[in-house]
Amino acid sequence: MAKLNIVYNRHCGKAASAYMPLFDTKQAQITHSFHSTFEGYAPTPLAKLENTAKHLGTGSIFVKDESHRFGLNAFKALGGSFCLGSYIADRLGRDISALSYSELTSEKTKSAIGEITFVTATDGNHGRGIAWTAAKLGQQAVVYMPKGSAAERLENIRKLGAKADITDVNYDDTVRFAKQQAEANGWVLVQDTAWEGYEKIPTRIMQGYLTMALEAVNQLDGKKPTHIFLQAGVGAMAGALAAFFRDVYGFEPKIVIVEPDKADCFYQTAKADDGSIHSVGGALDTIMAGLACGEPCTIGWDLLRHCADAFVSMDDTVAANGMRMLACPAQSDDPVTSGESGAAGFGAVAEIMRNYPQIKANLGIDRNSTVLCFSTEGATDVENYRNIVWYGKYSDK
Repeated sequence: MAKLNIVYNRHCGKAASAYMPLFDTKQAQITHSFHSTFEGYAPTPLAKLENTAKHLGTGSIFVKDESHRFGLNAFKALGGSFCLGSYIADRLGRDISALSYSELTSEKTKSAIGEITFVTATDGNHGRGIAWTAAKLGQQAVVYMPKGSAAERLENIRKLGAKADITDVNYDDTVRFAKQQAEANGWVLVQDTAWEGYEKIPTRIMQGYLTMALEAVNQLDGKKPTHIFLQAGVGAMAGALAAFFRDVYGFEPKIVIVEPDKADCFYQTAKADDGSIHSVGGALDTIMAGLACGEPCTIGWDLLRHCADAFVSMDDTVAANGMRMLACPAQSDDPVTSGESGAAGFGAVAEIMRNYPQIKANLGIDRNSTVLCFSTEGATDVENYRNIVWYGKYSDK
């Protein structure tokens, strides 16, 4: 049996985070309208795993499949594009809600703002999104990746015209290195984690993620989830989506945050419950590379402290089993190609339903429940995906 631990959040719903209005339905509509002007925009699929849900003992399971996003195999371009678009809008003295993709890419805009170099640290997906957006907007991107990053992810970023390298330090130290390079070279740091004095850009990246949440609400067509599982790395996506869903649905759905046990900074912070943010150091060695972050985004934590019902810390086997089940779901359910980080939320659902009856009871997941998960990436590291899905690597059997 895979290892999974949970801590329940006594602060959920007791007060509102000051950041919540930044991630409401109105903002999601602005973000979605912006993305809809991009070439190739289309809502990503929402897979309904009806037979798999019955097999696991719940009513419905829906999985938002972000492997189809802009041909980039992950959701991260949503944040990068909205952030870079907003930055350029500021330079032009315009409001992002009135600025389309065609205007952003025009010669008039390029002439007005000149050449900008955007720099970021990433495990792969965020950096690929920044590189893609920079190329689309005729700008430059520099991307740094932490030690152990997959060569395939590095090459995918370089193919988009960005300068990209793998460092010899972990993710959080790579963020610090990117910040140093931005300051030394006059570049613009576009990081999806926030700290004191650095909040505007991360907020806009987080707002960019609202497009996929609004799509999911529209695709559910009035069906209200009882449980929403969101994976957290730095907590930017999880925090933004949790705040949005609270605005849409109130505090009825249970929102559960999942993390790898080697990088479970939100779980540790919630467990300590002492008013301080707790970081996790070391190698952060997990197959869930997109979640291998040891220091919480301050905005993300503030939102999740008020919006999340529970925090889960789990070993790599949970995500690996989730990948295999999504690749080969029950009966006629549509398969979902989900990478290590993408399958984390669904993997946690499956593990709880199969092997953790007390957690299942505490969360109130039963045959009447409707569960929503987000597969945030496809097979972004094909070799590792095959090793897990085809050959059973990281199996608990």
